[in-house]
Amino acid sequence: MSDYNEKQIRKYIKFYGVVQGVGFRYRAEHAANLVGATGWVRNDLDGGVSMEIQGTEEQIDQVLLMIEQGTYVEIRNMDVKRLKLVEGEYVFRTRR
Repeated sequence: MSDYNEKQIRKYIKFYGVVQGVGFRYRAEHAANLVGATGWVRNDLDGGVSMEIQGTEEQIDQVLLMIEQGTYVEIRNMDVKRLKLVEGEYVFRTRR
């Protein structure tokens, strides 16, 4: 059986569309904590939302699906980059 950390990945995701003022960050934080992913989410000055999320591919996919199911949220585009894992991170939080 493979080590748990080997399955862990971290992604930076920039969301564009109707993503501010619609509960996006709340949904992201709630979903990530529900599935056990860690990281952060914040509104950006350009109207987009940035997120760094760490977990398994399945956990990250679940979080994205839960966000997209939100009323009024309309993700039109995403830029995604793979990042180095962050050790010692235990929660997902909203940055202001």
